[in-house]
Amino acid sequence: MDHDAASRLRRPRQPPQTQQQSLVWQAGVSESSLTPSPAESGTIYASSTGVHNGNGNSNGAGTSYRRRRRSTLVDAEDSIAVRGDGYSNGAGDVKHARSASAEDGDSDGASPTTAEHQRKKQKRNKPTLSCFECVGRKTKCDRGRPHCLACIKRQTKCEYAHVANVLEETTRSAANERRMTKGPKKKGDALKPTIPNAADRGFNVNRLKALGSVSTSTGLLSNVPYSAPGSSNVFGIGSEHPFANYWTCDGGLPEVISVLPEKVQSDILLTRYFECVDPVYPMLHRQTFYADYEHFWSLSRPEKDQADGAFVALIFVMLALGTQFVTSTSPRERKQTAEFYASASNQALRVSSYLSIASIRSVQAMVLITYFLINDNHASDGWAFGGILMRQAYAMGLHRDPNIVVPDASPFEKQQRRKVWQAVLLQDTFLTVLLSLPPSATHTDVSVDDLKQDDASIATDDPTDTDYIKSSWTLANLVQETICSPRSLDVPICTTVRQKSKLVQDFRTVYRTFPTVFRYWDPQVLTEMAQSNKRVVRQTLFLCSNYFHNLMLVHASESADVPVNVRGTLEAAHDAITAFFILFQLFEAEARVWWVFNHRAFLEALCIGNVLREVARGEEGGIMGEDPLFIRARSDIARMIEIMEIMSQGEQASETARTRVQVLSELLLPGGRGGEGDGVYTIGMGV
Repeated sequence: MDHDAASRLRRPRQPPQTQQQSLVWQAGVSESSLTPSPAESGTIYASSTGVHNGNGNSNGAGTSYRRRRRSTLVDAEDSIAVRGDGYSNGAGDVKHARSASAEDGDSDGASPTTAEHQRKKQKRNKPTLSCFECVGRKTKCDRGRPHCLACIKRQTKCEYAHVANVLEETTRSAANERRMTKGPKKKGDALKPTIPNAADRGFNVNRLKALGSVSTSTGLLSNVPYSAPGSSNVFGIGSEHPFANYWTCDGGLPEVISVLPEKVQSDILLTRYFECVDPVYPMLHRQTFYADYEHFWSLSRPEKDQADGAFVALIFVMLALGTQFVTSTSPRERKQTAEFYASASNQALRVSSYLSIASIRSVQAMVLITYFLINDNHASDGWAFGGILMRQAYAMGLHRDPNIVVPDASPFEKQQRRKVWQAVLLQDTFLTVLLSLPPSATHTDVSVDDLKQDDASIATDDPTDTDYIKSSWTLANLVQETICSPRSLDVPICTTVRQKSKLVQDFRTVYRTFPTVFRYWDPQVLTEMAQSNKRVVRQTLFLCSNYFHNLMLVHASESADVPVNVRGTLEAAHDAITAFFILFQLFEAEARVWWVFNHRAFLEALCIGNVLREVARGEEGGIMGEDPLFIRARSDIARMIEIMEIMSQGEQASETARTRVQVLSELLLPGGRGGEGDGVYTIGMGV
């Protein structure tokens, strides 16, 4: 074996990079040995302007290229024939090389095969928007932030390219309808339930255990901690309902209409509804409703029996809600009367086949029935009934832009569709936050900006209603996108410090869009305003309570890389619970009825207690007696206990309030109880 053959045996064989190298590599010949040097006679090499020979003369590019290809391949064939050192793949390879050379020589200019190869190797300009994990696995990615659903299921790390994150933020700022998914739990935590939010600790561990119930509704009822919920009497299933067997099979709508109260009594209850309920949930248009209402009462009895069952249901549920806020009757009588009216509303919907025939009025009635059930301390029943409501709203296309689904409708009708969808969305969003259950109103293309006040219309709304609806709607979109889903899965709301900072900034941006009238937070100003404009005061308190409660949840969220923002949590919780204190001071009777407001304030007090407990056990425990923030936090819990004690006494005593007094009192007693498995902790009252 000669020296050249030995060196070839020692040289590793590299994969081909071009078509020419591929042919040469198959032949087992070094490419460098086949390429003539510029000094050789007759050598032709390419330049950017053409092909030149050694003397500087230029020839055609196509001809020069063919001459070089033929010379190279002939040299390769001769080399194979002469050497015979075992690197040849046989005559077939030489024949293949000759045929390839012939194909190249038959065309003018550059080779089609070479051009096609260059096109295949050209890199794509489109950025990759999927996560690195899905790209590597070649699986479909939903591009959810901060983690896609596929990575959540696989329990793998989910990361995106910087350009993908920039495009996502730009798209999301233009349209807030994108649904977000959150990060997976660690595999090591699978056997031990973890609560990634300080606002939920102490009772959500029991909720996780109860969710494992297979044959009972214990899991559903346990989503309402310290509320002692039970079966509702509205559907005729309660043990104490005096009208459980009232409705007959053949009575129909006439039987329901026969139990309407006198018009004078009905007018009083409706006035109470529009005074207390309508400011908070301005879904109905008062002028058009009263026009239909007066027309209904002007009908003869046979004509009333032929009326729209959905409208009759709407009247009855408004009577039921109005009855809840009446103070002239005993609590027991008030509760039974209200539940009877709500039962009549449900019966009117049933006899009108509301499950197969949906209308704006039937959806409005169902929204109000859900709120009634919640106020009646049957939030679980309200949640279940709200599921039917959501399907009906989707079936009617309320989640779609009215300009698309009903382009020929009047501007007023389109406005009503938007307002009803906003009511459905708002109810679903904030009920899921309170119950830590998944949201349902997640698919919509109805824009908040399309909701505008038409001053030229004869049927105008109250002056602040449109601004209030738009502010609540904008807040609900942000909450559903960022908070609802992770809370329902018990995963952190934020997984990075940057994401948490960005989310807090998003909430503050939403708050700045609220009209100035809804940002008055001085109790004295609200007290004076309540003398002349109670409607605006109610709207301000409900809107800001919603805002600060959800901001508290963001600050209280933690993960492996993101700690609880103690000061941010306590500040937001203070603002949120102060809204309830003002409501109780100005409208005590209403504050007793609004279950949502009561429960939200109770959760805020629990969150404050949980944060103070963790601080007391940490390094900052020594400064708790001196820091004004912690002193005020303990005062907030003490004030909440005072209000609950008032609500647990007297003729209107509430068993739920009595239970909550006990729970909150333990947060302030030295050696009070901790959360599940947390042991003993101390939050002293001393300054």
